[in-house]
Amino acid sequence: MGNLAGALTFQAEEAALVEELRAGSEDAFAWLIARFHQPIYSLLARTVQDPAAAADLTQEVFVKVFRGIGNFHGESSLRTWIYRIALREASNQRRWWSRHRRQEVPIEEQVVEGAYGSPVLLKEMLVDPAESPFDLAVHEENRARVEAALKHVAEPFRSTLILRDIEGFVYEEVAEIQGVTLGTVKSRLVRGRAYLRSLLAGERLAVRKPARSGIETLFGEEAQ
Repeated sequence: MGNLAGALTFQAEEAALVEELRAGSEDAFAWLIARFHQPIYSLLARTVQDPAAAADLTQEVFVKVFRGIGNFHGESSLRTWIYRIALREASNQRRWWSRHRRQEVPIEEQVVEGAYGSPVLLKEMLVDPAESPFDLAVHEENRARVEAALKHVAEPFRSTLILRDIEGFVYEEVAEIQGVTLGTVKSRLVRGRAYLRSLLAGERLAVRKPARSGIETLFGEEAQ
């Protein structure tokens, strides 16, 4: 009964938050940004592998959340909905990169509008004073190795690993975010983890990138 009561309370609180967002509450939107900015940025930074692009995409995600909150009807949790938007933006960015030359975007002097309309340096918004559960669970050197190896895991396997093993979403939520079946999520996890383990076991990532043929052998056509 305790779990049920807690779930009902959470749903009621989320429904109240959504109503405030729909009503245009600046306080509600500021809370949403404070709660989800760093997790979304971390997800995008690992997915698109470019800090400046991830920062731009993070801002775009919250613009889309603000503009699209009226279309959120609670079929999924608000968190799941926001992550789905983030992954869609990352996918769009990767497609854009496949057609255009990738360019560096300096963030040192960029100024954006803060939650309350005040100017904020973009680089200051990317600082997280607290360590994530992922940071706390793994020694710094091992975490660096995992992060480096993760960059060489093909999509959509990388996103699946990030959502399940780093962000902590349950299988059903990962399936909902990615718009696939539960079986597909489990398959991607098995294959993604296997490839990640092979990278960590012997490949020198700082020297060379894994051959494309190796990725295709393990992942098959889905890694396109």
